[in-house]
Amino acid sequence: MTHRIDSASEFGRVAVLMGGRSAEREISLISGKAVLAGLQRKGIDAYSVDVSFDVCHKLASGQFDRAFVVLHGRGGEDGEIQGFLQAINMPYTGSGVTASVLSMNKRISKQNWQQQGLPTAKYGKVDANTDTKQLIDELGLPLILKPVNEGSSIGMSKVNDAESLAGAIELALKYDSDVIAEQWIQGEEYTVAVLDGEPLPAIRLKTPREFYDYEAKYQSNSTEYLCPCGLDEASEQQMQQLALQAFDSLGMTGWGRIDFMRDDVGEFYLLEANSVPGMTDHSLVPMAAREAGLDFDALVWRILETSFREEG
Repeated sequence: MTHRIDSASEFGRVAVLMGGRSAEREISLISGKAVLAGLQRKGIDAYSVDVSFDVCHKLASGQFDRAFVVLHGRGGEDGEIQGFLQAINMPYTGSGVTASVLSMNKRISKQNWQQQGLPTAKYGKVDANTDTKQLIDELGLPLILKPVNEGSSIGMSKVNDAESLAGAIELALKYDSDVIAEQWIQGEEYTVAVLDGEPLPAIRLKTPREFYDYEAKYQSNSTEYLCPCGLDEASEQQMQQLALQAFDSLGMTGWGRIDFMRDDVGEFYLLEANSVPGMTDHSLVPMAAREAGLDFDALVWRILETSFREEG
């Protein structure tokens, strides 16, 4: 468990790392500004750092004591910034290098969960030369195409018929050379945030769109977030326990989020892990934290406390 901090001064100077160069840059900037404001309201000496190739100079010249990582996608959730911070011996929030690599890569996450006996949808690796007929024979229709190393549903497509599969593969390959096709699970989508070893209340996601895509996440006013999620207590606890198992199996620490589908007969399937979830006004971790009695400012304080895991 994390070392608890009583005084804002104990955190020292905090760099809130945001922006970066991934496809999720704009979302990261919104998340980062919200986190920065929350930390400053709590009296923490926090500063914005837009991460670019000169981040080494920015961190050194700023004489920071620790980093709050709010970088989404590549460079932020794939172990790159975590490795750099470890190399300069700067404490930081969230998962370490290995867990960041494992959780960012959807294919490796799923392999890990399968090896641990945890439930996840069937899938297949896809490239420009994939035999689309064989893929459909293996996974059925509909199916979903996912770039392995992107977040925020960027480059994802639901494929309802054989004719649109090639185009969906082409789109996904624009974002990543590593792509998977996944069996479509018909049912309800949920998410469970994990904070310092404890699951937060589950959230059910409802969208009139084909799936919870980029627009549903960040732009649509028709997306519904149900928290409490509407499941009976035993089912929610089952999902929370599965979230902890999925989180731990990837070696994740500090905070994060695990996404689920629940099929028509009530079985849960792990979708993916998020080691640096969104912190915008549409975001799910702040919503779950509120249901657990933690307002946004208390939440970012708690997340920042996880940067002490190797010190205290």
